[in-house]
Amino acid sequence: MVHFVGAGPGAPDLITRRGAALLADADCIIYAGSLVNPALLGLAKPGCAIYNSAEMTLEQVLDTIRATEKAGGTTVRLHTGDPCLYGAIREQMDALDADGIPYDDTPGASSFCGAAAALCAEYTLPNVSQTVIITRMEGRTPVPEAEQLEKLAAHGATMVIFLSIGLVDKVQQALLESGGYRPDTPAAVVYKATWPEQKVVRCTVSTLAEETRKNGITKTALIVVGDFLGENYERSKLYDPAFTTEFRQGTEAGQ
Repeated sequence: MVHFVGAGPGAPDLITRRGAALLADADCIIYAGSLVNPALLGLAKPGCAIYNSAEMTLEQVLDTIRATEKAGGTTVRLHTGDPCLYGAIREQMDALDADGIPYDDTPGASSFCGAAAALCAEYTLPNVSQTVIITRMEGRTPVPEAEQLEKLAAHGATMVIFLSIGLVDKVQQALLESGGYRPDTPAAVVYKATWPEQKVVRCTVSTLAEETRKNGITKTALIVVGDFLGENYERSKLYDPAFTTEFRQGTEAGQ
């Protein structure tokens, strides 16, 4: 059996209880290199075989899983955050399906949630943004034409940009040229959200590249953009005394 497990955003106590239990029971753990906090590997039982997938190809990962399966063991494939985002799990699952090897998927808190926590921010503020766009800048790995960063940024919604800090100048240019954000639109860079070495850099779209370089951030960081980082928003209707819900009767405004 293979268990795909989301390690959470970084802090070892942010893995789910299910994920921790699966790690403790595994005969083999294949973890996603520097993206997963190595403290989580301390949950492994004595004798558990541990592999760093950053040093492996897909074929090597699959061969390791097959060998563990043949020996009657259990493998945990430990991915950063939640495996559903940039986890490259589909290709692994398809190969396991072809081999008839059973698997399941245990979700984890994504780093974009960890970044919001680090910022003490809410991505979806009334009358500011009700949409969160999770994307990445095109680099060695292309993105579909309709999902070019400049085109998505034209919406002006809350944006969380993964895997792009090394291309921060191009990110800034795309955001400014999109028409969706003003030069003074708030932005932030969150380095290693929830890790002990977490760093938060607040800036604007126009100072994004400069502030990133000034703080020496070159990898393992998210870029977040939008007016949700500003001061202005409207109160939620859900908790307005005048708002009627299934659970309580609202009052007239002003009473």
